[in-house]
Amino acid sequence: MSQIHAHQVLVVYTDDEPGVLTRVASLIRRRGFNIHSLTVGPTERAGVSRMTIVVDSEPARVRQAVEHLRKLVNVLEVEQLGEVPSVLRDLVLVRVATAPEVRAEVLQLAQVFRAAVVDIADDSLVIECTGSLAKIDALVDSMRPYGILEMGRTGAVAMARGSRALKPARRAVPLRTGTSPEAMSV
Repeated sequence: MSQIHAHQVLVVYTDDEPGVLTRVASLIRRRGFNIHSLTVGPTERAGVSRMTIVVDSEPARVRQAVEHLRKLVNVLEVEQLGEVPSVLRDLVLVRVATAPEVRAEVLQLAQVFRAAVVDIADDSLVIECTGSLAKIDALVDSMRPYGILEMGRTGAVAMARGSRALKPARRAVPLRTGTSPEAMSV
């Protein structure tokens, strides 16, 4: 019988370069984690990407993965949010079958979740909802009896609460002792 673990959320700041996502995801996979969700996007700083990775595992095992991630060349910073108060949001678009006799029920249910109807067709509605993972799961579960025709989720995006700024990027490390990066030529 397998043990169920709580979601562990990692925020990884990286150089915005080809191949970095593959290296980060491969490291997580090699450590035996199943990635529950992974989102990547630009940050407020040019050339820096932000990944939010959600895995199911014990916090101690995830801390080990964090230490390995910090060793990757293109990784600027890694934060394990399970250890700090944070804000976590997900977005879902769900197409629900709506026969005329249940359309009003589905619309009312969408309002309960503060979801928006973003498309109306003769036989379906597309509902958009943003919120915690639990809220999104509850919305999806409540729509299942009507018939979910299609669904897409963004995956979690998370941020630590309070004031926080990204630490400065690492400086280039000289290849030889006593040699500055400016003095080296390629």
